[in-house]
Amino acid sequence: MMEPDREIRIVLADDHPIVRQGLRQVIEAHPRLRVVGEADNGEAALAHIRTYKPDVVVLDIDMPGTDGLAVARLMHAQGLTAPSIIFLTIHREEDFLNEALKLHAQGYVLKDSATADIVASICAVAAGQSYTSPAMTSALINSHRRTVALREQTPSIGDLTRTERQILKLIAEYKTSKEIADELCISYRTVETHRSNINTKLDIHGSHALMKFSLAHKSDL
Repeated sequence: MMEPDREIRIVLADDHPIVRQGLRQVIEAHPRLRVVGEADNGEAALAHIRTYKPDVVVLDIDMPGTDGLAVARLMHAQGLTAPSIIFLTIHREEDFLNEALKLHAQGYVLKDSATADIVASICAVAAGQSYTSPAMTSALINSHRRTVALREQTPSIGDLTRTERQILKLIAEYKTSKEIADELCISYRTVETHRSNINTKLDIHGSHALMKFSLAHKSDL
C-alpha cells in the first residue's frame, strides 16, 4: 500500500491513440496521478514497466500481438510483480474477469465507462484495494439472474415424484416395463403411464431418449 500523499506513477497501454490520449487527460487531471509511459503494444508496455517501475499498469486486454493478458503473464514470469494491474476491456463475460483474477489483477475497467472509472480504479488499487467497473458488476448480477431463471424453467429430476424416480432408476438398470411392474408390485399399464408422465415432465422425445436420459443421470437417482 502506498503512502496517502505520494505521487502514483502509471504506465498506460492501449493500441488506440485517441483512447490513450483521452485517458491520460482524465488521469493527469488528478493531482496525484502521473502517466510516466504510454505504449501501443505489449512489448512496449513491458519495456516501459522495466524502465519506469510504475506503481500501476493499465493494460488493454485486446492489444495486437502481445495482448494485455499476455503482458501480465510475462510480468509475473520476469519478476515484474510490483505494479498493480488494471485491465482495460470491452469484455463483460465472466470468463475474462476470472482470467484477469487468475493473473492477480486488482482492477477490471470497462472501456465504455473508462473515463468515469479510471481515476477511481487507479486510486483504489494503489491503496491496496480491488476495483471493478460498476457496469461490470451489474452485468454479472444480471447474468447470474438469467442463469437462475433458466435453471428454474428447465425441467429436471427434481420435478419427478418418488415413484417416477424409482422407475427412472430401474430403466437405467435396463429393466423392461414388465420387470419394473413386478419389482414395484404395480401393473404394466401403470408403469407405462409413469413413463409417459416422465417424458412429458422432462420434455423427452424419441423411442430411446428416456433410456439415454436415465443412463446420463443415473448417479442423481
